[in-house]
Amino acid sequence: MPGAQRTITINAPVEKCWAVISDYERYPEFLPEVKKIRTMNRRGNEVDVQYEAEVVKVIKYTVHMKEEGPKKVSWSFIDGEFMKDNKGGWVLEDGGNGTTKATYSIEVEVGMLVPKAIVNGLVDSQLPKLLENFKKRIESQK
Repeated sequence: MPGAQRTITINAPVEKCWAVISDYERYPEFLPEVKKIRTMNRRGNEVDVQYEAEVVKVIKYTVHMKEEGPKKVSWSFIDGEFMKDNKGGWVLEDGGNGTTKATYSIEVEVGMLVPKAIVNGLVDSQLPKLLENFKKRIESQK
């Protein structure tokens, strides 16, 4: 399954990073590819999140989030268009001096009609932008 992992240093403490990462419904405010988010079925530290995202075209998919705040969130695929699987997560570590080392990982498996080269290209090009957008959002919060 095509996947990627990247780490970025954010100039904010872990708790501040966690507050932005776990506020799923606000993602459309700072992630241009995310058009709409809906959270459903919250049960303690678990919630289903339905995304409407524009990746070449607008697709819808739902993942099950498992939160282990403020250090980790992981997701697993429930259903969606063009995808067979989507799993990944965030791991947040104290980087010292008020910084956080944030590691994002994702694995995506798509239907047979979507070439793996396209998926790999999207992951490789979109992942740095995604991390930079999270970094900007977190560091701009008061």
